Amino acid sequence: MSQQATLLVEGMHCASCVGRVQQALTAVPGVETAAVNLATGTASVRVQDGFESEEELCSAVASAGYAASIKTGAGAASFRERQEQETAQLKRNLVMAAAFTLPIFLLDMGSHFIPPVHHWLLATVGQQNLYYFFFVLASAVQFGPGREFYRAGLPALLRGAPEMNALVMLGTSAAWGYSVVATFAPGVLPEGTVNVYFEAAAVIITLVLLGRWLEARARGRAGDAIQRLLSLQAREARVVRDGRLELIAVEAIQAGDLIEVRPGEQIPLDGKVLDGDGHVDESMLTGEPMPVPKTTASEVVGGTLLRSGSLRFEVTRTGDDTVLAQIVRLVEEAQGSKLPIEALVDRVTGIFVPVVIAVALATFLVWLAIGPEPALTYALVNAVAVLIIACPCAMGLATPTSIMVGSGKGAELGVLFRRGDALQALREVDIVAFDKTGTLTEGRPTLTEVACVGAWTETDALRFAAAVESRSEHPVGEAVVTAAVDRGLELQQPESFRSDAGRGVAARVDGRDVVVGSARFLEERGIAVAPLRGIADRLADAGRTPILLAVDGQPAAAFGVADQLKDSSRATIHALREKGLRIAMITGDSERTARRVAAELGIDEVLAEVLPEGKVEAIRALQEGPTKVAFVGDGINDAPALAQADVGIAIGGGTDVAIEAAEVVLMTSDLRNVANAVALSRATLRNIRQNLFWAFAYNASLIPVAAGVLYPLFGVLLSPIFAAVAMAASSVCVVGNALRLKRFRTPLDQRGSRSYAGSPSGSA
Repeated sequence: MSQQATLLVEGMHCASCVGRVQQALTAVPGVETAAVNLATGTASVRVQDGFESEEELCSAVASAGYAASIKTGAGAASFRERQEQETAQLKRNLVMAAAFTLPIFLLDMGSHFIPPVHHWLLATVGQQNLYYFFFVLASAVQFGPGREFYRAGLPALLRGAPEMNALVMLGTSAAWGYSVVATFAPGVLPEGTVNVYFEAAAVIITLVLLGRWLEARARGRAGDAIQRLLSLQAREARVVRDGRLELIAVEAIQAGDLIEVRPGEQIPLDGKVLDGDGHVDESMLTGEPMPVPKTTASEVVGGTLLRSGSLRFEVTRTGDDTVLAQIVRLVEEAQGSKLPIEALVDRVTGIFVPVVIAVALATFLVWLAIGPEPALTYALVNAVAVLIIACPCAMGLATPTSIMVGSGKGAELGVLFRRGDALQALREVDIVAFDKTGTLTEGRPTLTEVACVGAWTETDALRFAAAVESRSEHPVGEAVVTAAVDRGLELQQPESFRSDAGRGVAARVDGRDVVVGSARFLEERGIAVAPLRGIADRLADAGRTPILLAVDGQPAAAFGVADQLKDSSRATIHALREKGLRIAMITGDSERTARRVAAELGIDEVLAEVLPEGKVEAIRALQEGPTKVAFVGDGINDAPALAQADVGIAIGGGTDVAIEAAEVVLMTSDLRNVANAVALSRATLRNIRQNLFWAFAYNASLIPVAAGVLYPLFGVLLSPIFAAVAMAASSVCVVGNALRLKRFRTPLDQRGSRSYAGSPSGSA
């Protein structure tokens, strides 16, 4: 057994930071796995059951050079607060850095573009005085807003585990330190190498801070989905106390309290309606646009909106037990998880920064040895450019930001990815297998026909069959009982009731042995079903489920039971087939009935006459070879099959989202979200691959340019300032590309029709 702990980690800025924190956590005894997420600033740690040293986890993170605390309660709110604090602090540092950098930039670099201004400055102020002025301003930037690079980068460098801060610290310190020597002790430098780079050091720090500020703002937008979910929570509720209505904070309400809700108000907590009726808009949680009617005994979910009517309901769940809290927790867990595709990033970033420092050192030595005069100047400038251009921020943000936005978008649609890796797993499936009853169909079978043999009448046959089925919980049995009750038949209590799940039932009724079930069930009990075979085949060919009745060992009647297909089934299967997926149906129905339904829906493979315990074997049969299978079921009776499938997709009514067996949970029983979930998974993985390509291609192509490989051929060098611009731009581009997923359009709209037009889902 194991348990989960989540840490809030501060100070991470790049993929190397993620690797250091993850390595520190996995080294703690008792930790099984650790997944660190740069986009959310969290670490999800799975520890052995009984592990009690949570503070040891924080100490391990601290030893790696970062601050950490255990996340408690509603983490989304704390994440938002931390995000706002980080953004505000970055903005303050950026404004301060820009205020000191701008005069250097205008006076030193800007004056070169206007020669009269340059000559006037030299004549009136003097070059040396300008250097002193630049020294003061650049030092204020270096050790003011730039001190965070030293605070995080220097300890990491001393531990032999350098990361992004260390790269910026080394690059800017080299430029600033060289300039200090050139300003105050120029004689120690070789002739022709006395140049100052105060503007480069100051501008680099300012641009890196600008990139971090833009990145922080964008990451804040990536978490908007959780914020919208949290905003659904009402702050106060009208509670009935001692016959009077009192306005009470939601946190003070307990299970069993009676709450009154009026039109236009949010339902504050989960509960069961005791009085009144109305229509509730549940679209914020389920994506369904049509208000749902509520009346006595109906369940209501906190965060939904009462459009019309008035309700009084008893609170059944509060705090972290509410549906809304469960959804937020599922989305947070998905956003904080890591995908298998990130293994490549982890391997690369584990050695990336040390390699970059080695490349920068080699660049310096090569230029110093064979570069043109002034060789020292060229060596310094190009080494600094390598250090700055190579910061692996984009690598660290490429995957988690896309997961964060993609899973958040899914929550808005009523699709919950319980783990982030489900996003990738769903993208890789080859077959989508559906349970039939309650999944492809409405799950409310009705009796359509009674055909008797011999001297049996419909009334007598139905009375005996319904008496036995009254003890059964199978939907088909309920259809027989409902038909008998509707006809006003009086049902006797059965004796010696026996049930074989999914096959049939038997009992004694009015002193007679009665058996109701499939043809195979009757044959196994030595009953000849030949007189009913033709009737059963005719019913199956018509898409009905045939149920046979035998009394005292003799065939008596056949019942035809039909379960209406959901309106969304055809559109969903058509959309999935268009995506190149094969469709399978697993059912306990006879082969004839199953193939009739499959032909109507366009299903490729049929696994019929499968008993409930045989669904796992059916999934395994579909998984032969490298085939990946997603199974769609109701999440309760189908739990073993959901667990066996490569991706389990549980559908429900939006009131029980914490289904442990499934990787994906649909908040409603509408199948359209199966196709939408597959489309969102593909769009998210496509987005991640775009980000990873950009992040890796950027570093692979620009590090050699920064080192000066183009100089012998074209005379081109990359200024450290432009390197800083490119580095900041790469992170902003990656986050910006991930945010495009917020505009994802579902392939099936709420009416089941196409919604491809104008959709970025094909390119997100």
